[in-house]
Amino acid sequence: MKAPHTICFILLSGLPLCPQAGLNNPPARQEVAKHPLVLEPPQEPQPRKVDLAKLHQESLDLAQLAQSIPSDIDHVAQGKLAKDLPDKLKQIEKLSKRLRSELQQ
Repeated sequence: MKAPHTICFILLSGLPLCPQAGLNNPPARQEVAKHPLVLEPPQEPQPRKVDLAKLHQESLDLAQLAQSIPSDIDHVAQGKLAKDLPDKLKQIEKLSKRLRSELQQ
């Protein structure tokens, strides 16, 4: 009875050593060694030029649109929806996003 256990133990204990024999220098490592990694220095972020005149004009447009909204909302309370109210609100959102992104960078 002990003989089969001993044989199994010897066979199984030698099993993990077999796959490791070829791992010392695998073909993939040899291929990587042929092409050394060359790192370039990181590029500095380019400072963005902000067009102040454009930002100022967009802020004025935003303010003008925002000032027109309360009167349009008053008309909605009376049951009259201004045709351009959804477009004005979209334009306000677009201008504010553009201004915010320009100023955050």
